[in-house]
Amino acid sequence: MTVDRILPTDEARDLLDLATELADRELAPKVTGHEERAEFPREVLRTLGRAGLLGLPYPEEYGGAAQPYEVYVQVLEILASRWLAVAEAVSVHTLSCYPVAQFGTAEQRKLLPDMIGGEQLGAYCLTEPQGGSDAAALTTKAVRDGDAYVVTGTKAWITHARAADFYNIFCRTGGPGPKGISCLVADRNTPGIEPQAAERTMGLHSSPVAQIGFDGARVPAERLVGREGMGFTIAMSALDSGRLGIAACAVGLAQAALDYAVGYAKQRHQFGRAIIDFQGLGFTLADHATQISAARALRLA
Repeated sequence: MTVDRILPTDEARDLLDLATELADRELAPKVTGHEERAEFPREVLRTLGRAGLLGLPYPEEYGGAAQPYEVYVQVLEILASRWLAVAEAVSVHTLSCYPVAQFGTAEQRKLLPDMIGGEQLGAYCLTEPQGGSDAAALTTKAVRDGDAYVVTGTKAWITHARAADFYNIFCRTGGPGPKGISCLVADRNTPGIEPQAAERTMGLHSSPVAQIGFDGARVPAERLVGREGMGFTIAMSALDSGRLGIAACAVGLAQAALDYAVGYAKQRHQFGRAIIDFQGLGFTLADHATQISAARALRLA
């Protein structure tokens, strides 16, 4: 079905056309095999990064495209309509770049071109086994020891846990509550960072989700983002935009389901005509289309 798009510029139109082309060529033919094998499509993410689709909302000086979020989320929707796990990966990676892009030092921001270009894949380590929505109660601890922080604790349900090249670690450097939380950016090869076996999930089998253990991992103090005690603010600020990305993924998946249903209803015949011509089914499809359009409008509001 035709989707009405918001295209503020010719460049935005070109980006959505590029996303559609790549989704048809690089995503659609591979999704079934990767999902059956539970294999993460790392090369697909590199391809999207080299095409400029992993840094759409970020400034051009760091390798981004300086696009408004209304363009970025529409690209995510297109990707999700072909392969949800890839769109989710793009959304999570974009979220993972946010702390350094918005709060990092000039030296830390030198990491951004490789992050935004897809050579470095990110993971966002906030949730813990004993506390999901109550992020302010996290217990992963980071203790300053000379020129490093020693990190101990466990993070749970981390997308890209076993595939990421860098981790945003939200950890406690001070007292209880949100003001005691800080943010560190750590390399995957840091001793003491131990991704666990992938979780068994109901879907998105090609998206690796797992716990990550931190067993005395030493993260250089220069990788502290912002200052001590700013971690909760950074985390919530990043999630404000990250939730839009996941909403776009949901809309893309719903649109794909509707398109599939309409296509099937056109080719399936009963009583001498296509079943889409039966009024009862037509009403149902029309209701679904209305709900998806409403969700899309709410996401862009």
